[in-house]
Amino acid sequence: MKTDPAAQVRPVVLLVDDEAEILVALTDLLEDTFTVLSTTSPTEALEILSARNDVDVIVSDQRMPEMGGDVMLARARAHSDAQAILLTGYADIGAVAAALNQGRISFYSHKPWDPDALRAMIVQAADYHRLERELRTERMLLHGLLDNLRSGLGFKDAQGRFIRINQQAADFYGRDINACLGRTEEELCDADLLPIIRAAQERLRTEGRDEEALELPAHIRGAAQGRWREITRVVLGALGDGSASSVVINRDITRQQEMAARLRQAEKMQALGTLAGGIAHDFNNLLTAVLGSLELVRDMGPEEGPMARLLDNAAAAAQRGASLTRRLLNFSRPRDLSLEPVDVNALLHGMEDLLAQTVVSRQGKGANGQPCSIVVDTAASDGVLPPVCTDAGQLELAVLNLCINAVDAMPGGGMIVVSTALKQVKEIVAGTNLVPGNYVMVSVTDQGVGMSPDTLARVFEPFFTTKDVGRGTGLGLSMIYGFIRHVGGEVQVRSQPGEGTRVDLCLPVQGGLRAQGKARPAASLRAGGESSRALHVMVVDDEPGVRAVTAGFLRARGHEVLEYSSGTAAVHAMEEGLGPIDLVIMDVMMPGMGGLETVHHLQALRPGLRVLYLTGYASAGALPAGSANVMHKPFTQADLAAHIDRIMQRPPD
Repeated sequence: MKTDPAAQVRPVVLLVDDEAEILVALTDLLEDTFTVLSTTSPTEALEILSARNDVDVIVSDQRMPEMGGDVMLARARAHSDAQAILLTGYADIGAVAAALNQGRISFYSHKPWDPDALRAMIVQAADYHRLERELRTERMLLHGLLDNLRSGLGFKDAQGRFIRINQQAADFYGRDINACLGRTEEELCDADLLPIIRAAQERLRTEGRDEEALELPAHIRGAAQGRWREITRVVLGALGDGSASSVVINRDITRQQEMAARLRQAEKMQALGTLAGGIAHDFNNLLTAVLGSLELVRDMGPEEGPMARLLDNAAAAAQRGASLTRRLLNFSRPRDLSLEPVDVNALLHGMEDLLAQTVVSRQGKGANGQPCSIVVDTAASDGVLPPVCTDAGQLELAVLNLCINAVDAMPGGGMIVVSTALKQVKEIVAGTNLVPGNYVMVSVTDQGVGMSPDTLARVFEPFFTTKDVGRGTGLGLSMIYGFIRHVGGEVQVRSQPGEGTRVDLCLPVQGGLRAQGKARPAASLRAGGESSRALHVMVVDDEPGVRAVTAGFLRARGHEVLEYSSGTAAVHAMEEGLGPIDLVIMDVMMPGMGGLETVHHLQALRPGLRVLYLTGYASAGALPAGSANVMHKPFTQADLAAHIDRIMQRPPD
């Protein structure tokens, strides 16, 4: 049987009278407005009340053979909180008084009753019962919140006196709950906090809301208090007497402040590492030119004598400089990365609580009163994304950093969306680290103020920031950029003023980072024993000194050398029909077209072309997966010869 949905929300009335005709008459009067239950037995009425908790009003006759109405209503209190109305056909004031005292009846009426008056009486009793239940529910919720909230919570009247407070808030004042009720913050707090609280109260009066982070003096916080508290005061509205009330939320944010301090320190250290790496890169180029030139001059001069000793001293000093540079590189490289297969979608869903808490603690509500919210949306890529080889902790830190930036960019509130997708790169993307292959893309999109083209062009610069003093170091994106590039990926940022910002982290799929042309043996080379013959070598390096030294070492061993100062020039020469090339010696980091991009183009033109990479500062993640053809600057003529011999004795890539 189907039930009318409207009937399920109607008040329920239980009619109890030993005369069936009375029940019929009452049912006819009430059934249009109420759900009516009826019985001629007081005992059965008690059974109904014990089985149901939705009865709003009990209407009972007083004089019944089984038991009196006053007795039945008194016993009903053990099962129900329904409002009670007593019907009596005679003037028994004692019974009515007993029902009032024991059955807690709301009204009574004489028989015969006035239909309109009785109906209005029952409607009023049902409304009162509904309001009473709602009040109990609100009180239960309030007490549940007060008792279980981990933050301190207190409600105050118009005079600033606490009318409700939980134990966490009372602990802040070093008192129990009863000692705080009826007293103000100024009366309860330590004297050192009085100026701060009075200033906050003034801001509350003028603005209706105040929020501040407070560092507690050591003598106040003691063993139980955290060092930092975030105190929020908000005007709620009028109380029953028309006076204004307010709420105070007192939250321990020591852990968040300590984490923020650690994050800032980590950003500074990584920025120093980036700076050290840049210095090391430049020094390695200089030292390569110095050491190489000294070695070439030493080979042209006498084996002994003052000139030889001076050259040896200079070479030894340059070697010490190379040792110092290696120490800088050890500082700057993220040596503690733990590269392993990572399910990106699972990682992001595991961060949802952390991201939500970070958004709340970072900004809470924007200037226009609109909250900042965050959504992790991986629905489009669930079941599609392959694992990526990366450091899960560093990836989490990168996403967290981007979300913090997004919150700061939305002073008026808005939504941050963290999403994922599978990105297929079919062609070289100029000016990036992207080469053909599959990538997992993690995108963080905000609805913030956006960036101008000038700002967008500088977002990866260390120490560049558009935030106010104390809000940012300008290191976040440079750290993210360094990490993503380290694992062979790329960071892309899209933004326009007033239209928000989107940051894409492209991470190479594990085992499918880059697709290089199928290896085919070069026609000009035999299977082995070719390292001793003269080779045709292409040297590509943007540093003239390094390029000259490398070419000098090669020509000293009888090789033919073609020199190019950029990847673009090398590719153009190959496209123009360059003669046979046995080996390419390629600098990894060059402006414009980088070493990896250049090699990709060259090997597309000459499949199987052998390559030796030179690097002054590059991690394994910035080089082809599994490649061992890497030589670090500075190097000697013997180092170069050994690498060439090893490469030429192996089958071509």
